[in-house]
Amino acid sequence: MEMKKRINLELRNRAPEEVTELVLDNCLCVNGEIEGLNDTFKKLEFLSMANVELSSLARLPSLNKLRKLELSDNIISGGLEVLAEKCPNLTYLNLSGNKIKDLSTVEALMEMKMMKRKRKMKLVHLKNMKKRRRKKRRMKMRMKMKQAQNWEREKRKWASHT
Repeated sequence: MEMKKRINLELRNRAPEEVTELVLDNCLCVNGEIEGLNDTFKKLEFLSMANVELSSLARLPSLNKLRKLELSDNIISGGLEVLAEKCPNLTYLNLSGNKIKDLSTVEALMEMKMMKRKRKMKLVHLKNMKKRRRKKRRMKMRMKMKQAQNWEREKRKWASHT
């Protein structure tokens, strides 16, 4: 089922302005981009787009109340800085099973969150990140950000695994 059709199905005769949770798991997105989701979802706090073959977040609308975002098992490899701009209250992000090759992709998002917004992302889940040299080896990481020093320590830990 395509993403637009799935959104209409999930609305269940409600206006987009009333929806606080939206689960779009296992539907198909066209050309790896979000479609059918727009700025009218003003109260959306939880959005799940797991296993939808998503490769880009460029068409993500502004979701100011969004707190939890599930993006697991997609083909995202970058462009995460869009989240800091369009989802300023995001506190949980699941990126497990995507094509993120190194932490510098996530680092930009974390630094923008800490410095510009003065809000801290509580949890970033990066299970099964693909590594450059060892594709079969899987990595499980949980990062809890409290200050910039913790982030530096996590980067060093990750670098020692390569």
